[in-house]
Amino acid sequence: MNLNNMIMKYGELIIEKKEYEFLKQIMSLAKPNKDNSYKASFFKLNEELKNARIVSNNKMPTDVIRLNSFVTIETPYAAEKTYQIVSPEKGDIRKDRISVLAPMGLALFGYAKGDNITWTFPVGESHINIKEVKQVESELMRMNYDKQHQGTPQR
Repeated sequence: MNLNNMIMKYGELIIEKKEYEFLKQIMSLAKPNKDNSYKASFFKLNEELKNARIVSNNKMPTDVIRLNSFVTIETPYAAEKTYQIVSPEKGDIRKDRISVLAPMGLALFGYAKGDNITWTFPVGESHINIKEVKQVESELMRMNYDKQHQGTPQR
């Protein structure tokens, strides 16, 4: 990645603590396929995670891409497009849901609205402008609540 073309609002990746642990776990279990750009994306995010700022949920900026975020991007090849970044088992490009372990998910995770990044994809290097980020509550954030409030389901 050419860092000269990169603009970052916060100067570093910002990742919520539970999502960081989840991402490290799924990345350790994942087997990057033989595609060199995918391996490069996987390696790059793994390296970026070493220097990422890890924060609690209540300190997480709302404009940073995380699990379940809806992100609108613009690239030189396409008009604006909105995707949701999801866990690997929920990825479905036909529904605009991108796995966090797909090349685009690896490229976007932890960046913020207004960031401009350059990333290598299977079709070559691309510039991405992050136009908008919207949050929905992550299942990881509900886990503690659900454990504490198990019992009769509420309707």
